[in-house]
Amino acid sequence: MGGGAVQEILRFADRCSPRPRPSGIDVQCRLQHFAIVTYAVEPERIARLVAPRFALDTVVVDGHERALLSVVPFLDTDFTSAVYPFPRFTMGQTNYRIYVRDRETGSRCVWFLGTSLDSWTVFVPARLWKLPWYRGHIAFDCAYDDARGAYTHYRMNTRSAWAPATIEITQREARDIDLPGFPDTETGLVVLTHPLTGYYHRRDGRLGSYRIWHDRLPVQPAQLASARFGLLERLGVLSADEQQAAHSVLVLPSTDFTIYLPPRAVV
Repeated sequence: MGGGAVQEILRFADRCSPRPRPSGIDVQCRLQHFAIVTYAVEPERIARLVAPRFALDTVVVDGHERALLSVVPFLDTDFTSAVYPFPRFTMGQTNYRIYVRDRETGSRCVWFLGTSLDSWTVFVPARLWKLPWYRGHIAFDCAYDDARGAYTHYRMNTRSAWAPATIEITQREARDIDLPGFPDTETGLVVLTHPLTGYYHRRDGRLGSYRIWHDRLPVQPAQLASARFGLLERLGVLSADEQQAAHSVLVLPSTDFTIYLPPRAVV
């Protein structure tokens, strides 16, 4: 089964399900200043980064087929065990992911290029589970106006050898979400905001996978004021100039996630 342009209509009613009961070392966390900054990229620029088992999910924008890649920054707060009393951690995180289709099952998922994490605990996923997670010093400067229901300012900066990053997001009063290339807005939101399974190349070269759960995310549209993602430049995915034009920007001041651990190596 391949990927190709998204044509079918997708609905949250068919994708959302009750939270699987956590157990063992599963984690519950609250994510603040959650953003999904998506770029529409020429498929050949990123196909080489994805394992052969997966095909790129694409959209047609202005007559051209484009693959979709998102940068997802957020602040992990109340990061703790979903099962037992445990200390709570707060740390910045940024995920880099490509939207793909599993050729074996036909299911939609994401391919993770990797993650920046602002915590000494990064050694656990990186060394114990071989995840492509890297240390970064991440600072958020954000203010959300509850009365207006929008950010007055949103800035994030990451100092990192692996993936230095800066981003500034703005929000206007308009609330219409525009997701070019999708059959309709809800289909685009299902694809961009609701992948619950991720795959990646482990540090030992094997294929890895992990699962998360969250409810439907009530994201709001926003605009990209400026961005600079060193990883995308280094990989030859997008130049600094190209990064100033996003396919879409979605933000959410707070949401809850469950992470099912440990991640697994795929045979």
